[in-house]
Amino acid sequence: MFGNPEQMAQAMRQFADMLSAPQGSGPVNWDMAKNIARHSVVAGGDPSVMEGERRQIIEALSLADLWLNEATTLPSGVSTPQAWSRSEWIENTIPIWRKLCEPIAERMVETMGGAIGGSGLPPEAQQMAGPLLGMLKQMGGMMVGQQIGQAIGSLAREVIGTTDIGLPLSDTAALLPGGIASFSEGLEIPADEIRLYLALREAAHHRLFQHVPWLRSHLLGAVEEYARGITVDTSRLEEQIRGLDINNPQAIQEALSAGNLLKPEETERQKAALSRLETMLALVEGWVATVVDNAAQGKLPSAVALAETLRRRRATGGPAELTFGTLVGLELRPRRLREAAALWKALEDARGLDGRDAVWNHPDLMPTADDLDNPDAFVRGETTWDISQLETKPEDGGENDGEGGDKGGEGTS
Repeated sequence: MFGNPEQMAQAMRQFADMLSAPQGSGPVNWDMAKNIARHSVVAGGDPSVMEGERRQIIEALSLADLWLNEATTLPSGVSTPQAWSRSEWIENTIPIWRKLCEPIAERMVETMGGAIGGSGLPPEAQQMAGPLLGMLKQMGGMMVGQQIGQAIGSLAREVIGTTDIGLPLSDTAALLPGGIASFSEGLEIPADEIRLYLALREAAHHRLFQHVPWLRSHLLGAVEEYARGITVDTSRLEEQIRGLDINNPQAIQEALSAGNLLKPEETERQKAALSRLETMLALVEGWVATVVDNAAQGKLPSAVALAETLRRRRATGGPAELTFGTLVGLELRPRRLREAAALWKALEDARGLDGRDAVWNHPDLMPTADDLDNPDAFVRGETTWDISQLETKPEDGGENDGEGGDKGGEGTS
């Protein structure tokens, strides 16, 4: 333990961070998690964004936003385009990670505190050992925070912008020069075309997240609901902690491998939350792909090749999926991207841009998983929707989500 001064200094910093956490600040010391993430990316090299790189990215995002005006009726979502280093990406996305990770982190910390100090003790002994158990829970929070920080740091080394995982991690449209460089490796495509294509995707996502009022809370709420249904494998956690060598950082890392400790409950509510999340992620990505293809057509010769590269990247399970598996036990992958893109294209052909984008006006208008199997029926059944009736009949209680019900119009999806 004392053989490596740098590791010893890092351990002391983390211990000080743990002790400095204010009471009632939650199960995880997020300042510590953020510091670990930033140390992780700095150790691998995180140069500041040069002025020339910043200018190129801002120009690419601005030009992409202009091109999107011809491909969608949704207004611009890019007000202050930015170029970030990996450390800046961590700093600006931590608030959303906190919202996504705390439900499962709290469960892990409670379980870990019991496994370390309270397991097997009679109630009287547990009461006497209360302060000690509280400190043990703090240590559990420190270890979970370390795991979260390492996961976010790992993701920061590979992301391209703020929307790689399909969820809105920031209100600001931004790209990372380091992420673009990593993505571009091995591609025999001009750098300015790659940058502009990625800017189109970033700007398209932000049009959705900025101008579809319900979408952000709908997606984040689905992730939170799914995370609440995750259970900690208590027996496995206790087994690993009992034999833990606190002088071995690698052993701690392996013991906290969430892929081994987190498992979903097989309940109907859990399955419904997962299905809703997967479908909505596919619809978001399918719409973005359709809009970007339209905007790039005739302007970017490499658009088709870049689109296929991104599809393969998502299909093979990129860094986002691994990070979510670590943080909330969720495999985040839009499995039905091609079906969703085909549905949006069919809507566009049948109703034009206005009719296609009008579907985002209300969550009850959105296609369901069944509609991805039969897009033609969804396209034909929309014409009698009446948003005002949906919003003025709360007694419906959302029981007819995605179908319109017998009061809000007879067109079904």
